[in-house]
Amino acid sequence: MQLQLDPNKKEVKAHGTYGFPVNVSLEQLSRYEKNSFLWHWHREVELTLVLSGEMCYQLNETVYHLSAGDGLFCNSNTMHTGFPDARGDDCSYISVTFHPRFLCGYEGSVLQTKYVEKITENPAIPGLRLSPSSPWQLEILTQLKNIFLLSRKPPQNYELLLQIDLLSIWNVLWEHGDFQNVQSPASTLRHMDRLRKILEYIQQHYSEKITLEDIAAQASICQSECCRFFKKHMKESLFDYLISFRIEKSLPLLRETDLPVTEIAGRVGFSTSAYYAKVFRERMRCTPTRYREM
Repeated sequence: MQLQLDPNKKEVKAHGTYGFPVNVSLEQLSRYEKNSFLWHWHREVELTLVLSGEMCYQLNETVYHLSAGDGLFCNSNTMHTGFPDARGDDCSYISVTFHPRFLCGYEGSVLQTKYVEKITENPAIPGLRLSPSSPWQLEILTQLKNIFLLSRKPPQNYELLLQIDLLSIWNVLWEHGDFQNVQSPASTLRHMDRLRKILEYIQQHYSEKITLEDIAAQASICQSECCRFFKKHMKESLFDYLISFRIEKSLPLLRETDLPVTEIAGRVGFSTSAYYAKVFRERMRCTPTRYREM
């Protein structure tokens, strides 16, 4: 499977319902195509606890290497992706996502303005790694495990208990995370806006012929700076990302349609089917035809 995103890279999956905007799930990297989930963002806060294996979890330009027992706080609206470490092992983890309003009750409340928005509306706070070696972080990780166990067999007052647990986690983050005085420099806002424009352009035009000049123009920077900027923040070259994204978009066409491989290659932006087959084999370790058969 793979995440469903809109043209702005926002995940379109519902994390719970409007009346109860929380989702607790058990995830595994191997469930995703290429054992990784695409760059995306969502309004919800996401808390992660690794149960087994290892993974690399990237928030904006920072990559965190997480092992069993480690966790991560991913802030609202933060771009993030997850992928295997160098050894390529699988990773099983708990994901708890919730809309910030689940903590504060109603618009304009003291909880919202004093305790929630001070963190969720600050782009200088992309997130935080949670380590069991830190007592206060271990407290959060333990509560995440309890939330997961609670969700497996929900009691009658499940929603109430879950809100109490998430408020408790938020209180620990507030007291120990040192977020209150973090200021968001103008450069951080500018860089994230620039990155989103590049990713949005690729998302909307991947099926067409895209030049470096086109992409650089979207970010209002020169071509050499565009390459350097993208590599710094995404940890891979712009060209490699575009190729990977096109291959990702071809997978549903191979799985769910009978279109010829040649036509699929053209639909996702490859100039020739031979080149598509070559890079597909390099990245997926099989041919497009073999992938369709499997």
